[in-house]
Amino acid sequence: MDGFLAYIVGWSLPALMCLLVGLGLLIFEMFTPGMGIPGLLGVAALVAAIVLRADTLASALITLALILVILGIAAFFVYRSFQKGAISRSQVVLKDTIEEKSTSLSDAAAQELIGLEGECLTALRPSGNADFDGRKLDVVSAGEFIEKGSRVRIEAVEGLRILVKKI
Repeated sequence: MDGFLAYIVGWSLPALMCLLVGLGLLIFEMFTPGMGIPGLLGVAALVAAIVLRADTLASALITLALILVILGIAAFFVYRSFQKGAISRSQVVLKDTIEEKSTSLSDAAAQELIGLEGECLTALRPSGNADFDGRKLDVVSAGEFIEKGSRVRIEAVEGLRILVKKI
């Protein structure tokens, strides 16, 4: 314990200030999305703290280990806050989810589209828009170019693709 006490007493005021400012800036950077300027300044301050405190290689390594432990604990709390805490209720975290049923057109209602005939609102190269009885849909041809105004028929619905053929 005598060595650790000597390590604690060995901190000068500038080294301690660099340590506290650096840790504060890095923890602030964890909680706020941004350009990384506080993070870069925090890393610079922590490097300065290590250099100012380093009487020996051992004290530099102890300082580095202390910094990594403190940042690890802070990262754990930031991660936990993103999951269940205040950050999870903020606008930083996306609340909307995409479910499989919302991204697929393979359900029964979409399959009922097969056989409908409509008119191309845009040229299909091979994708574009077509109108089917007042319903505007994003459609895809089988690779061929179909001019605007051409009549098309829905041939298949595959995932998010509505495949049409010129009639």
